[in-house]
Amino acid sequence: KKMATIQTSPTRDSKKKEIYKYTAPWPVYAMNWSIRQDKRFRLAIGSFVEDYSNKVQVIQLDEDRGEFVMRYMFDHPYITTKIMWIPDKLGHMPDLLATSGDYLRLWRVNDSDIRQECMLNNNKNSEFCAPLTSFDWNESDLNIIGASSIDTTCTIWGLETGQVLGHVTNHVSGFVRTQLIAHDKEVHDIAFSRAAGGKDIFASVGSDGSVRMFDLRNLEHSTILYEDSKQLPLLRLSWNKQDPNYLATFALDSTEVIILDVRVPSVPVARLCNHQASVNGVTWAPHSSCHVCTAADDHQALIWDIQPMPQPIEVPILAYTAEGEINQVQWSATQPDWISICYKDCVEILRV
Repeated sequence: KKMATIQTSPTRDSKKKEIYKYTAPWPVYAMNWSIRQDKRFRLAIGSFVEDYSNKVQVIQLDEDRGEFVMRYMFDHPYITTKIMWIPDKLGHMPDLLATSGDYLRLWRVNDSDIRQECMLNNNKNSEFCAPLTSFDWNESDLNIIGASSIDTTCTIWGLETGQVLGHVTNHVSGFVRTQLIAHDKEVHDIAFSRAAGGKDIFASVGSDGSVRMFDLRNLEHSTILYEDSKQLPLLRLSWNKQDPNYLATFALDSTEVIILDVRVPSVPVARLCNHQASVNGVTWAPHSSCHVCTAADDHQALIWDIQPMPQPIEVPILAYTAEGEINQVQWSATQPDWISICYKDCVEILRV
C-alpha cells in the first residue's frame, strides 16, 4: 500500500491553497481551533518561553488575502499547557477562551481586546499552586470544565453566569464541583467522552502509566482501561469523536500511538507504529469514526484509517512532512477538511 502525501506546490489561486503558514514571534506550543461558525479559520496559540512572561495570540486567516492575520495578543503568566475555545457551535455563549498554566483562566474576546474573565483557583489557603497539565471543556454542558494537575488530582469546575448589576454583560465565574485523586502520580491529561449523553464520563492519563475512566455520577469507582507494561508515563489522551468506545493515548518518548476499546480494557486494539521519533500529539477526525491523525518529533503528521481493526494497521493513508518537530496537532471540528500543526515558531493549517 502506498501512502499519499500532502502536496506543497504553490498555486496562484489562493482560494485553492492546500497549506497556509503563520510565523509567530516565539516558539509555539499550545494551539486550538475556534468552534464558532462565524469565526472561520480562527486559532489561538500560546508561546513556549521558559520564563514567567508568556503570550497568547488569536490569529485568523484572511481568506481574501490568503494569509494569517494576528487579531489579538495578550500576556499570560507562565507557559500555556493548553488553550481551548468554548465548544459553542451555535454562538449562544460569550466568546470565551480558556488557558491552563499555574491556574485555569477564562478570557473574554471583545471587539477591541481580550480580557481575563476569571481565574479558577482551587487552593485558596496556600500561596503555592500545583501547575495544571491540561483541561477539557465539556461539549454537552458548557458549564463544566475538568482540569488535571501534577498534584495527582483532577478538578471538575462548574461555571456560573451571574448578572452583574449595572453591567449589560453577564460575568462568568467558577466553583469546584468535585476534586478527586485520579492517579498515583502526576495527571497529564483529561478528556470528556461523548458516551451516555456526553456530560458525565471522562478519562485521564498520568505518570503512573495508566488510563482511568470516571463517571461524575459515581466517583467512588474508576475503571482502569489500560496500564503501560513498562509503567511509562502516558502523556495525552483523545476520545474518538464519533464512536465513544475508542480512545487514543501514547507514552513518554514513545514512537507508537495506542488505540483502546473501553469494552476490552487493558489490551490495545491497535498500535500505530510508523513514526520514527517521539509522538507529541493525536487528534481524531470530527466527522469520521475511523480516521485519526498523529504527529511527532520526526517532523511527520500521519493520518490513519483504523477500519481494518482488529487486523494490524500497517501504514497511514496520508503523510505530511513539516520543517521541524511537530509538537501539536488539532483537527478542526467545524472545518473538518483542515488540520493544524505547530513546530518551532510556525503554525500551519493543512487541507486534508
